[in-house]
Amino acid sequence: MNILVTAGPTREFIDDVRYLSNASSGQMGCALAQAAADAGHSVTLVCGPITCELPACDTLAPVTSADEMARAVREQAPQADAVIMAAAVADYTPAERAPGKMKKTEGELTLRLQRTTDILAELGGDKRERTLVGFALEADNARANALRKLREKNLDLIIANGPAAMGACHSTVELIFASGQIETLADAPKTEIATRIIHAIETLKQREP
Repeated sequence: MNILVTAGPTREFIDDVRYLSNASSGQMGCALAQAAADAGHSVTLVCGPITCELPACDTLAPVTSADEMARAVREQAPQADAVIMAAAVADYTPAERAPGKMKKTEGELTLRLQRTTDILAELGGDKRERTLVGFALEADNARANALRKLREKNLDLIIANGPAAMGACHSTVELIFASGQIETLADAPKTEIATRIIHAIETLKQREP
């Protein structure tokens, strides 16, 4: 298969030196890309500014912002048999980017933010024959929120995890399939989780008519 994986955070710049981001290291996405390559698949990795070692992949598309990631995914998705959106894409970006470096002033500073593109929802709206896999990082009601996201975004599989997964080598996740099947992996290495997800995608593809 041709498998497209996204990994890491995005950076949404306030000015030329400051940005909004998150604690994602990119470990999960890179582990998925490596597991897919190890399984013999062709891998395209679209990654934000990751802090982990890059995996083996056929095509590497480094990006910085959510908008850049959306454009890279749109470019690469038509060739993909499966897309795994493991990146922690920012939900909001500054409405204006100041040139240079904003000077510090007295009192409070208010930033006006606007929504970024929901890349996974966009893919789900034009799914075609692709298998779509998403992640749901939830602090509360993880399973219920992940199920809602799975249905709303037309996914085949969603992986629910919690904030403790950010930057960690191990994670506790639930694999929630569109069929209703749920599988839990408790405190597992991300490499093991990645291998299981790739196997799940292979199984889903085999079941297609």
